[in-house]
Amino acid sequence: MQVLEVQALAPDLAGVALAPRPVPQPGPGQALVRVEAAALGFPDLLMTEGLYQAKPPLPFVPGMEAAGVVVRPGEGSRWQAGDKVIIATLTGAVVQYGVYADAALTPLPAALSFAEGAALRAAYITAYTAIARIGQAQPGETLVVHGAAGGVGLAAVDLGKALGLTVIAVASSAEKRAAVQRLYAPDHVLAGPTGIREQVLELTGGRGADLVYDPVGGDVFDEACRYTAFGGRLLVVGFAGGRIAEVRTNIPLIKGFSVVGVRAGEYGRRFPERGREDMAAVMRLAEEGRIRPHVHSAVPLADWREAYLAMRERRVIGRTVILPHG
Repeated sequence: MQVLEVQALAPDLAGVALAPRPVPQPGPGQALVRVEAAALGFPDLLMTEGLYQAKPPLPFVPGMEAAGVVVRPGEGSRWQAGDKVIIATLTGAVVQYGVYADAALTPLPAALSFAEGAALRAAYITAYTAIARIGQAQPGETLVVHGAAGGVGLAAVDLGKALGLTVIAVASSAEKRAAVQRLYAPDHVLAGPTGIREQVLELTGGRGADLVYDPVGGDVFDEACRYTAFGGRLLVVGFAGGRIAEVRTNIPLIKGFSVVGVRAGEYGRRFPERGREDMAAVMRLAEEGRIRPHVHSAVPLADWREAYLAMRERRVIGRTVILPHG
């Protein structure tokens, strides 16, 4: 079979190449899966240069999430041949066939395609953990989503609408704003990334936002401190803008809001029962058709480079997916 392999840590994808490998065989409590779609996220790009916090030994196969069909269950596996599944893994998703532990597999919601299923887990669990679990969002509250056209941002817009929130989406270009509006119809779409304070205050009757979902950081975070409502929750999801912001503690004290860091994966590891509940909630919403991931493009394995470049050049709205058998 063919796999995508990071053979050396280097800029400009110089250490990444397609490579042949034998089809692996499952052991006890594992399953061999024919991977139909593998979703890429920004961490996968960072890992090609060793810039992500997780640094797997070389060579490694990139990709943290995928979807496919169980081909052969190992001894004692709870899966059966023909089961359609979503795969969660730190590495090893961009393959034609992969072996995964039973616990790494989740049933693919019937309402989703393989490509949509591959794009579901990481983005929507991040959004759900931030907004519903940690943010304790209540129907009717106002949610501001920054980076609304990116993978985690777009998921937050979709989820916010499903949870009955008033959603204000912020995106940097007219093309991205139009796409967000067309896909998930947030209540308001603002031009960002900054310069939105007065608009948020006006849209909320001067009160400010109950929740701010910030995967950008830097100047976006700084400004968010000025329009988060008293009793609000400013959810720190990432630093895609490049600068890690700082806040003087007198600001949240005087304004009465919370600054909360969100690491959904770590949250699930620390609180496994809550993590399982959150995953079940996301899968239920997907099964009911109340949320649906947006796949920006699905490219064959031979065109893997285009998928990475689209992420690097910030052309992706939602998630890019690789089709290993395409």
